[in-house]
Formats: sequence, structure tokens, C-alpha cells
Amino acid sequence: MHAEPSDIRVDVKSRFHPERSKPQQEYWFFSYTVTIQNKGQESVQLLNRHWVITDATGAEREVRGAGVVGEQPVLQPGESFRYTSFCPLQTSLGAMHGSYEMVTPTGRRFDASVAPFTLADPLTLN
Repeated sequence: MHAEPSDIRVDVKSRFHPERSKPQQEYWFFSYTVTIQNKGQESVQLLNRHWVITDATGAEREVRGAGVVGEQPVLQPGESFRYTSFCPLQTSLGAMHGSYEMVTPTGRRFDASVAPFTLADPLTLN
């Protein structure tokens, strides 16, 4: 049984950091914690990440790179990997989505998608 994109579950929780933000300088600081779980029957390794970050003005930027937080974790069946990273924005509201390039022990590569999630200053939403 081969690993498939649907075997990889990705959950994200974002958080606004008012103590690190400077709204008067159009700088809002967010962190996000990602949990990646291998629900399949085959081990996989996360090779690369791809993020699309959109702010409230519709401006988009893309981020691509090797691994996450300096690691390229291997997930055995049933294992999870959790990390926290950050994203500054020039607006108090934004969103991110993307994918992780995974590889199996046989060298087969596939992308596991990350559904869109919101980055928001809670005061903006009231």
C-alpha cells in the first residue's frame, strides 16, 4: 500500500502576538503551530514546504524552502510531527495555505496540501 496525499493530515492553529506587533507601523506578528500526522501504512519524509501568504489588501507572497524549522522529519505510520513558526503581515488580517512535498522510502514524491487558515488580530474581527 503506497502513501497518498490523503494519508497526511495537517492541522494548523494560528495566534496573534500583540506584544510583538506594531500596528502604527503596519506590522502584525502571528505564529502558527502545525501538526502533521501520517495516517497511512508507509513512512514518509517531509522534503519541502510551499506557502502562499495573502494579506487583507490581497497582496500575495510565496515562500518555498527545504523542510520546516530546519528539519526534514520522517513520519512512520501513525506518527506526528509538530512545529511552530511565524508570519509577520502588513495588515491585521490575512490567510495562508500551501503544501508539503513528501517522499516515500521508494522515492515516490507527492504533495500534501495545507488548507487555508486565517491570521487575524482578534480586535479586527469584532
